[in-house]
Amino acid sequence: MAGTDTSIKIELRPSPAVILCEPQLGENIGTAARAMANFGLWDLRLVRPRDGWPNEKAVAAASRADHVIERVRVFETLEAAIADLELVLATTARSRDLQKDVIGPDEAARRMAAHVTAGQGVGLLFGREKWGLLNEEVALADAIVTLPVEPAFASLNIAQAVLILAYEWRRQSGQAETLPFGSGLSEAAPKSELVGLFEHLEGVLEQTGFFTTPEKKPSMVHNLRTALTRGSFSSQEIRTLRGVISSIDRRHQRPNPNRGKPAPKSE
Repeated sequence: MAGTDTSIKIELRPSPAVILCEPQLGENIGTAARAMANFGLWDLRLVRPRDGWPNEKAVAAASRADHVIERVRVFETLEAAIADLELVLATTARSRDLQKDVIGPDEAARRMAAHVTAGQGVGLLFGREKWGLLNEEVALADAIVTLPVEPAFASLNIAQAVLILAYEWRRQSGQAETLPFGSGLSEAAPKSELVGLFEHLEGVLEQTGFFTTPEKKPSMVHNLRTALTRGSFSSQEIRTLRGVISSIDRRHQRPNPNRGKPAPKSE
């Protein structure tokens, strides 16, 4: 799978548990596991999965997130699934008539990070594919998490919701401070090399008659230098550009054997 480096050992750091309440499709369990693995979560708990466990479709959809799938725990009740957790956040796209704090994914991640840092268990609760969580299930949570989605189309796939919250968790927990790889860009050339490029180009343009209006030359030179400076060229790129300019200059200076000859008469 593109982007997966099997030579890197997976480290199971303290992180939130993901609890799926009565998931119906094995594919959704698998894609949720994959989303968890993407951002360092590994504790997946299932409450009465419709098709039982283990589930071959879930394994296939997990796309080699084996360390998550192999650790799946199945519970008969939600109460049992969250028994060891100090903070439980319920995800929902619908307003509930409950006296619960409603927060967004960024605040949820901050709260989870604080609890995990303190050595406490944290869980994210997700509902069924068709109708989400029941009110009595949301009542067991400490707060409600919802996303700023389009009101006319607020329903998310379970894996999508898991992915968003897992990403926010990783960002807020300090594990996303550096990207996995850099841009690979070379260092910008010294200004002396850039000035040399300016002078080379401007000299050739002068010889070829580019600056046809003397009073406009200063502004044209300014525009050229501004554009070239914006490029942040490396030393190699400047050498390449100067080679191109030199080639154009030589071609301009080379005498054209056909220059000055009368055009052939048409019969």
